[in-house]
Amino acid sequence: MTDALPAETPETLASDPATWWRQAVVYQIYPRSFADANGDGLGDIPGIVAHVDHLASLGVDAVWLSPFYPSELADGGYDVADYRDVDPRLGTLDDFDEMVAALHARDIKVVVDIVPNHTSDQHAWFQEALAAGRGSAARDRYLFREGTGPDGSEPPTDWVAMFGGPAWHRVEDGQWYLHNFAPEQPDLNWDNPEVREDFLTTLRFWSDRGVDGFRIDVAHMLTKDLTEPLPSRDELALIPIDGNHPLIDRDDVHEIYADWRALFNEYDPPRTAVAEAWVASHRVPKYASPESLGQSFNFDLLEADYDAPTFRRIIADNLALAAESGSSSTWVLSNHDVVRHATRYGLPAELATASAPGRRGQAWLTAGGDEALLDRARGLRRARAATLLLLGLPGSTYIYQGEELGLHEVADIPADQRQDPTFFRSEGAEVGRDGCRVPLPWTAEGPSFGFGSGPAHLPQPAWFAECAVDVEADDPASTLSLYRRALALRHELQTEEQLAWRHTGRDDVLWFQRPNGWQVVMNFGDEEFVLPEELDILLSSDGATASVVPADTTVWARAPLS
Repeated sequence: MTDALPAETPETLASDPATWWRQAVVYQIYPRSFADANGDGLGDIPGIVAHVDHLASLGVDAVWLSPFYPSELADGGYDVADYRDVDPRLGTLDDFDEMVAALHARDIKVVVDIVPNHTSDQHAWFQEALAAGRGSAARDRYLFREGTGPDGSEPPTDWVAMFGGPAWHRVEDGQWYLHNFAPEQPDLNWDNPEVREDFLTTLRFWSDRGVDGFRIDVAHMLTKDLTEPLPSRDELALIPIDGNHPLIDRDDVHEIYADWRALFNEYDPPRTAVAEAWVASHRVPKYASPESLGQSFNFDLLEADYDAPTFRRIIADNLALAAESGSSSTWVLSNHDVVRHATRYGLPAELATASAPGRRGQAWLTAGGDEALLDRARGLRRARAATLLLLGLPGSTYIYQGEELGLHEVADIPADQRQDPTFFRSEGAEVGRDGCRVPLPWTAEGPSFGFGSGPAHLPQPAWFAECAVDVEADDPASTLSLYRRALALRHELQTEEQLAWRHTGRDDVLWFQRPNGWQVVMNFGDEEFVLPEELDILLSSDGATASVVPADTTVWARAPLS
């Protein structure tokens, strides 16, 4: 075993402008819940500018901004009314430019969300389509169809939208339009050349403003085959998702992304892209190929049980998929759509299961979020350990705002203050995603814990005071301090080189080594793991020593220097 320092340092990995994304730590900002500079209760772009030093001290390589565009907030900003502007409640284009400059000045790249499957029903195109009527060019930008039944009063199919309820909505003149999400989010017709050209204009608009990359929302759903007769819901469920499904993960979507890739490559350095594609594993390399978007999210660990063999299989599989596409893998445990992993890992197994992708932990929320069923301390301990494991892997890691503070899901949100369309469309059967979108606590005091000068747009619990940035910043044992140390050390240790698994003699302990001597050991079990050899502990998620790794703990280590 070598104990040499890595040949590749942050200067060589991150300074290559064309490949910075391959091993980056990317911090997701949900803008409306990050920081509120003007006191209206809604986070904004100036609020981000005010806290760039937090991001710099954390040590992230890039930020990814969830939608900040004009929106009626039918779906938290993912109902976009104008793709080439900033929501006036969040700031201006000048504010955006100032934010990019402030982040770039601290060597932090900027990735923005693009939402190409659908627009807002308030988008100028959709309003034009409503006014123009049947058979118009304006309606052809969307997916309008006649209804069924004697008078057309029944929807074209019995399909169900992702947020619940029918997937078709009837307009005043009797036609119906498809919306795979909320009715306020009409799906675009990607067979229409005008749609394709307009999104190229949007990508160029933001690239010209200095944006370094794009996260593509529901990248697997743009192209559709609505050739009649349309299948019923039951028939649709029987169609294999193999590249020719009418609605999901069609091969022809990569014709679009080939055009996008050509545009990205016109820039020096090329703009990056990462696909949010909930697809079968063997389909991921298509999105991550250099001819398509270049990288794709890996949600497998986010969906997994807290279990060592499962984690090992997922890690091995996804590293192989990355090698197949020539990309690097992505690792993620939390984002704006799922129950925070500190909470998921503290729940009994039966309440942490998922009824559908991204729904792990929703059973506990829907049952009322009983605190007696949540072991907060254990959940956080496991979350810290799992995060340290991810940061030791080759590839890029995405972290979600607030996880660096050890935030749990906020379960207790009154029904009249909820915002997620999932809650309303399911009539409360699923409470939705508001609990991970509650505004951040920056200070232990203040009307919204330093988020703004007044109340926040979602209610914050009293326990947020314990997790505030100003409290954790001065505590060497805090989760914030752990993240800062981990990211700083990762910059010294991370390379493009892969890992080798080491034998532990236990099914509940994972141990891998990187070629530069960096070793990562995670104990998923309830009993401590005694290391069979002397190692220098570089970092521990929770109290490890040179010879012992406690339960639910990860250590970074290296053979001692002679």
